[in-house]
Amino acid sequence: MRDLVKEFLDIKTVEAGSSLNTVQAYASDMEQYIKAIHPVLPQHATKETILTFLKSLSDADSRPKTLARKISCIREFYKFLQSENIIDINPAYHLHTPKIGKPLPSFLTQSEISKLCEVLSQKKDFSFMRMKVMIKLMSSSGLRVSEVVSLPENAINYDLHQILIFGKGSKERIVPVTKELIQDVLEYIDYRTVYLADRKSKWLFPSIKSVSGHMTRSGFFKSLKKIAIEAGLDAAKVHPHVLRHSFATCLVNKSVDLRSIQKMLGHENIATTEIYTHITTEKLAQEVYKHHPLMHPQK
Repeated sequence: MRDLVKEFLDIKTVEAGSSLNTVQAYASDMEQYIKAIHPVLPQHATKETILTFLKSLSDADSRPKTLARKISCIREFYKFLQSENIIDINPAYHLHTPKIGKPLPSFLTQSEISKLCEVLSQKKDFSFMRMKVMIKLMSSSGLRVSEVVSLPENAINYDLHQILIFGKGSKERIVPVTKELIQDVLEYIDYRTVYLADRKSKWLFPSIKSVSGHMTRSGFFKSLKKIAIEAGLDAAKVHPHVLRHSFATCLVNKSVDLRSIQKMLGHENIATTEIYTHITTEKLAQEVYKHHPLMHPQK
């Protein structure tokens, strides 16, 4: 069974072009599923077996998004078994994915982002300089945290003020950055050189302790939370993806067209980008309610 699961994950990686995050999530989902239905083997499972497993997840208050991903994983796994002639009938064929409502993304104001950077500017250790540049990079270019931590040093074109990004599905995109950010990166490079000493690293944000050789997503997450508390912000509100949301929200509020924002964020479908327009719509509704004279009784 382990060999079958490994082959399934390899196909998702190589042929389907799934991201590392998706493959890792599928690996965890498959391990959970196999343990839950034991001693029944997955190839001997029926639709009822799968539904019992899914009910146990629902009873455990699994989030709809998590449940949807697990259903997708199971459905794809049985498609794989059927394509390999290991099973004749796909027991997951008629599984229904729960509808997932799209929550409005939270974001930080420019003032709040400045507070984070002010805290970091007061400290001269390499780790704080690294965090400051990473925060500025994410909030001014909309990069995902996975894209930032694994950014090669040679990805930045200092003359053209551009960054070459390898995003989800190994898709390339070019993101413009400001002269000010380029200057911040150049200043940071001096700290990076001292930090590395005689060592070499191809990563812009290296980490000696990390197995990958670069700053990890979890390391960035933990550091960001600590900085948020020190800056007097609500730590629950501050997380890596909120910096990306802040970038997109700022552009929408400045009336930048959605196609440009879609390209910079690396969204495959513009419908994903359109969610940021709802933030602007809500903000507009609040302003109308607050200021329009017909919204309040006359004194």
